[in-house]
Amino acid sequence: MAHYLNHFAESVKKYWDSPMFTNFGANTLTYGDVARGIEKYHILFEQCGIKKGDKIALCARNSAEWGTAFMAIVTFDAVIIPLLPDFLPKSVVELSCFADSKMLIVDSTCYNGFKNDQEAIAIMKDKENFLGVLDVKDMKPFESFKKEFTAAIESWDADFAKKFPNGVTADMVNYTKSDDQLDDLALISFTSGTTSSPKGVMLPARSISVNLEFALREIPLKSGGHILSVLPLAHMFGLTFDFLFPMAGGCHITILGAKPTPAKMLAAFAVVKPFMFLTVPLVLEKIFRSKVIPKLRKPAMRVALSIPGVRQFLLSAFRKKLLATFGGELTQGFLIGGAALNKEVEDAMRKIGIPYSVGYGMTECGPLISYCDKDSFAAGSCGRPARPIELRIDSPKPTKILGEIQVKGPYVMQGYYKNEEATKAVFTSDGWLKTGDMGIIDNKENVFIKGRCKNMILTASGQNVYPEEIEDKLNSIPFVVESLAVGRKNSIIALLVVDWAAAKSAAIEPDALKAQLREDVMKLNSELPAYSRINDCEFRDDPFEKTPKQSIKRFMYQ
Repeated sequence: MAHYLNHFAESVKKYWDSPMFTNFGANTLTYGDVARGIEKYHILFEQCGIKKGDKIALCARNSAEWGTAFMAIVTFDAVIIPLLPDFLPKSVVELSCFADSKMLIVDSTCYNGFKNDQEAIAIMKDKENFLGVLDVKDMKPFESFKKEFTAAIESWDADFAKKFPNGVTADMVNYTKSDDQLDDLALISFTSGTTSSPKGVMLPARSISVNLEFALREIPLKSGGHILSVLPLAHMFGLTFDFLFPMAGGCHITILGAKPTPAKMLAAFAVVKPFMFLTVPLVLEKIFRSKVIPKLRKPAMRVALSIPGVRQFLLSAFRKKLLATFGGELTQGFLIGGAALNKEVEDAMRKIGIPYSVGYGMTECGPLISYCDKDSFAAGSCGRPARPIELRIDSPKPTKILGEIQVKGPYVMQGYYKNEEATKAVFTSDGWLKTGDMGIIDNKENVFIKGRCKNMILTASGQNVYPEEIEDKLNSIPFVVESLAVGRKNSIIALLVVDWAAAKSAAIEPDALKAQLREDVMKLNSELPAYSRINDCEFRDDPFEKTPKQSIKRFMYQ
């Protein structure tokens, strides 16, 4: 297994003049441009006295400049602390200092969030060896707390010109790492923005490298192919598979900095024409519910699809038209991660013939746990164990009875930073990582996730109910955008976010729609065991609050 940075070194040399990053609608950086930026950062780090193993925090919106800063930190053998820009600004400061960072690199949005917060500034200023805050865009200081940082900034351009009088060339690239560096700490990823007993996942270079090796082995890449990146790069799914993986194959990564609404993404697809698209279920489900499923539900379409010869013709035409809206080059299809895909959406994708696969992972595994190629992917699953990972179901009958998914192997983290109690709690006595997810595995090793342990509803009769299974059915009801099933006073309540605008366009009055939705929910109960049936509905206008990786913050709605 090669160190993940060795792949980057090869790509930079091979694709020096090829585009590596584009900020959608703005500037483009070639692989050579990124290498020059890396060398400039390295000079600053050296002059500031930063050494191998020191920590540097990075918090900014996705951009080409974010990618350059990330690669500069890791190629310097410093430990990167990527912080999600959705975290509260003060939490960014507190987590940076908690992680013992020597420097914080941010964009103006992040800095503007805490620049007038005297307590936040004081936290950094009082932290021993904390140098300052740097702007990721123009590489200028926002804050300087140490004289060596100020001096290094002032002489930065001159030092760069002195070291590289004739510029940086491909033959100067030297990022190659040896095998004995695979166990070095490479990255600390915080799983939330809370500063109360924070969980900073410590990932060695081995975890990132084995994820990358698996992807290069199992997922075909196209040198020079186009990638549209919408996932947060500070999250392990986006970082590993929307950045490090395509970079290793010489791809051109276009970063959609704006929030990925369906309209913005579809506009970007037409320009970028990606051959592969990574996303989370919620994003894809919004597109299919607004653009695809309503057409398939039309009575005339249902009748036409029931005629064998017509069905094949219509689905073929539908597929071509739909793939054209995604740029027309989506040969590798959709790679989906983060949660299970809604059954109705998945059924529609399979019916039309849209290529896709659903993977499964968690930050603590950097992130991959299971995946399967689109051509052998089993519907409803999240792939098969991503070898060399070991996976087991903590159940007396793993193929029949739900149990917690537990994993072991080179993917797994070293532990949580400065949190021995949380580290001890997440591992079994025999060394398996507890994922917190409940599932089963069939005889072909396909993994099926049924819900989160902590989301489980315990009914008055003592039955275990996993709300995700109920929500999957609720989300298939017309005009339901998203839902939650929650346990309240020994009963199960359905919280429904309703598309009132779509109902209005269909000439359905709000009261009539509520009555219809209640009726649909009660009909749905016939598909559920008696102990997990829904007792009542609540209707919402606004979407549920979500985490940066688009998971609903369930604790807010219990």
